[in-house]
This record gives sequence, C-alpha cells and structure tokens, in this order.
Amino acid sequence: MSDYTETDKKQDLQVLHSMGYAQELERRMSQFSNFAVSFSIICILSGGINSLAQATAGAGGAAIGIGWPLGCFISLVFAVAMAQISSAYPTAGGLYHWGSILGNRFTGWVTAWFNLLGLVTVLGAINVGTYYFFMGSFGTPYLGLEDSTTTRIVFLAIITGAQALVNHMGIGLTAKLTDFSGYLIFATAILLAIACLAAADSYEIGRLFTFANYSGEAGGNVWPQTSGTWVFLLGLLLPIYTITGYDASAHTSEETVKAAESVPRGMVSSVLWSALFGYIMLCAFVLMIPNMDEAAKQGWNVFFWAMDAQVHPVIKDILYLAIFVSQWLCGLATVTSVSRMIFAFSRDGGLPASKALSKVSPTYRTPVAAIWTGSILAVLFVWGSSLVSIGETPVYTIVVSCTVIFLFFSFAIPITLGLFAWGTSKWDKMGPWNLGEGMFKLFAILSIIAMVLIFVLGIQPPNDWALYITVGFLVVTGIIWFGFENRRFRGPPIGDEVARRQAEIAAAEKAVGEV
Repeated sequence: MSDYTETDKKQDLQVLHSMGYAQELERRMSQFSNFAVSFSIICILSGGINSLAQATAGAGGAAIGIGWPLGCFISLVFAVAMAQISSAYPTAGGLYHWGSILGNRFTGWVTAWFNLLGLVTVLGAINVGTYYFFMGSFGTPYLGLEDSTTTRIVFLAIITGAQALVNHMGIGLTAKLTDFSGYLIFATAILLAIACLAAADSYEIGRLFTFANYSGEAGGNVWPQTSGTWVFLLGLLLPIYTITGYDASAHTSEETVKAAESVPRGMVSSVLWSALFGYIMLCAFVLMIPNMDEAAKQGWNVFFWAMDAQVHPVIKDILYLAIFVSQWLCGLATVTSVSRMIFAFSRDGGLPASKALSKVSPTYRTPVAAIWTGSILAVLFVWGSSLVSIGETPVYTIVVSCTVIFLFFSFAIPITLGLFAWGTSKWDKMGPWNLGEGMFKLFAILSIIAMVLIFVLGIQPPNDWALYITVGFLVVTGIIWFGFENRRFRGPPIGDEVARRQAEIAAAEKAVGEV
C-alpha cells in the first residue's frame, strides 16, 4: 500500500484517538480488502445458491428476474445510510458505537446484542450451508457420507476451527485470503453463468418475468400454500438474506487504511457488485432449467437437480469445487466480523469476561480470545439447537429464520437514531463520504420502511416462530438491561472520558508494538 502515507496514518490515528480508542489492531487492509471482506460475507455463491428454492419454489422465474433486483435495492438502502455514519465514526464494531453516540448507552447496548446474536448465528448458518453444499456436491456422491448430527457437527468444527486459526494468525493473511475470495467469487459467478447458458436447451427470456405460484405441494412445500402476491414477496427473502453482512466493512474499520473513505465505499460497492453478478448468475441458471414446474417440485434440491441434468460432469465438479472454496472463505470473513464486534463491545465492558475478550495479541495483532469465542459459540449454537425441536421443527431452523431480522434490526437502530441526530450536538460533524442531509434522511426513511417489510416477511409461515423468538429476545434484553446492565455498563467513551483515556491509549499501543 505505497499510497498510504505518514499523513494518512496520522489522520487515521487522530480519528481513532478522538473517539477514545487505541490503535491496537493493525492497519493492513487496503480499500479493496475492506470491500472484499464484505463481498466475501455476502457471497452470492453461498446464499444465492443455498437459498435458491425460496425463488424457484415460490414465484418462479419472476422471483429472480424481478425479485432479485428489488430485494437487492432493499439491502442497498441500508448500506447507503450506514455508509454515511461509518465515514463519521470509523471504529471496529461500528454499529455498537454508532448506536451509543447517536443515541445513548441503552440503544448502543441493544444494537450490539442484536448484531452480535445475528453474527454468531449467521456464522453457524453459513457453515451449515457449506456443509450441505459439500454433501450434495462431493460428500454423498463421491465419499458416500450420510447426513447426521454427528457428521454435521464434526464437519462444522473442522471448517470453523480452520477459519478461526487463519484469523488468529493476523489480519494480513486474512486480508490476502478475502482478497482472493473477491476475485474467486467474481470469476466463479461468471463461469457458472457461462456454463448454464451453454447448457441451456433454449433461451426463454420471458421466463425471467413470468409469475407463477408454486407454494404448497407444487414447490415441494418450501412455502405453505398462499397467494401469488405473497409468494412473490416471500421470494424477496432470497436477495435480502443473501445481500447482508456488509457491516463487516465497518467492523474492520480500525484495520483499514484511510478508513473514513474506504469503509463507506467498501460497504456500498460490495452490495452493488454482489447484486449485479448475482443477477447475471441466477438469470443464467433460470434460463438453463429444463422445466420450471419440475424445478419447483425439487424444492431445496433444485440447484443440484438442474446441474446434474444439464451440465457436463467434469465442468460441474470444477464449479462445485470453486463454489465450496468460496463458501469456506465466506465463513472465514464472517469470523473476522464476529470477532471484531466481540472485541469492540468488550473493550467497553459490554460482555462477560470483557477483559480477556478485548485483549489483542502483541504477536499477531488480533483479538485472539474474541476470534475463538465467536467461532466456538457458532458451533455450539448449531449443535445445541439441532438437538432440540419445537413440534416437528428443529430450534436451529427457527433461530436461523430470526438471524436476518436481528441483523437488520441492528442496522436500523443507528440509522433511525442518525435520522434525528443529524445536525445536533450528537452528530454535528460528517465524514469525507457525505451524501448531504436530504439524501441521507431519504435513505434513512427508506431503511425504516424496509425494516418493517423484512420483519413482516420474516415471520410468515413456515417461519412464524420467528415472531415469538424475536419478542422473547426483546423481553429478555429488557430484563437484563434494567436488572443488571443499566447500573454497570458505561458505554463507549464520550466527552471528557475521551481526554481521560489518552494515557491508557498510549500504554495500550505500546503494549502491542504500535509505533
């Protein structure tokens, strides 16, 4: 990063010090690396493929041709609004800090818990998706493996442990791998699109804009029987669920050079490029499908069914390998995001064992305890929730349906606070990436409307238990806050506290060798 001058470094340090924090993590991420970490977590080759049945077993071709860009726009409005705030407050665990400084201790604490719960469960869900993709592509056909709780948890422990180990060894290695992931996702999405188009029997472009209703038996019971309008709206969850995780750009702010400019650009560009390449890839896949009615009947197996039917086995296996590696790298980037959130929340005393969780290794300049804690919790979540069911539905399935609700709530809280804080003493200075008041407030209002839509869609059958889980979490959160945390948790340094921390900042930077 030859263009990162001493002046740039001093400016990054000054911004961080002005918010009361030390440069304990190491700034090794370029602007592209910051983009790549979010692009890798979004990973159109993960959510876009593993959740494909939400479209093909719902409204059919129109769920991709029309639904994908519409759902991506919903995610984009959050990213644009968050980018404005991230430019003014480029810190690790950004959402928590924004929620506190634009609101108060309570709103910051709630934002942190929503985001943290969403990140831990989404890490588990991403790696479970990788497991099922591996089983469908290589595990069962070539290795003869059968799906069981033991096989699933052992697989998860191995791949999550490897992701944690890479993160442990430093942001330099992690950034190199996520940079590679960015290029790999681009290349694989294009190669998959070309393979699909080459294997297509014909090009029925109108299929992409044809509405169907495959709810109920017609779509393998992916969605319960419902109206055509509702099944199209439910299909929006495919792009909304896929295009998330771009808050990783904010979480890695303190490791990114020229963070006030790089972070907002990384956040917005990761959404735009994912939306574009995802659209090309998924449209090509829909055009390849030999028969939409038969595809709908396949339910969650639609991707493997279509690839087996249409694509040459050698080409198919090469694509499967590239997709599998991309999905593993998606989990790798998610471990980075989870650990930085744990680290940031802990250094202000927001979690049990905060002192240990906020410690940075002088050797690797990474929050080692936070990395391993987040990774272990994700595996334990999948293990424990897979063993317990409510009725016939595993708790894992119920909680994962809440994951995106939790994440988008954590996005919406600081955005809503920013809508009212703009121009007040809480937010009187903007960063270099500045939309202007009118544009920011427009995107903030759109984000609030989008949050309502996501919540309503997210609690529909078969995910109706998500409503009770979300309400239950809010109740427990209120009890914990008013019963314990309100008296104990001080929140991030604000005002005079920042000045009082300067000696601690110098000592912390000396301890990790920051010069």
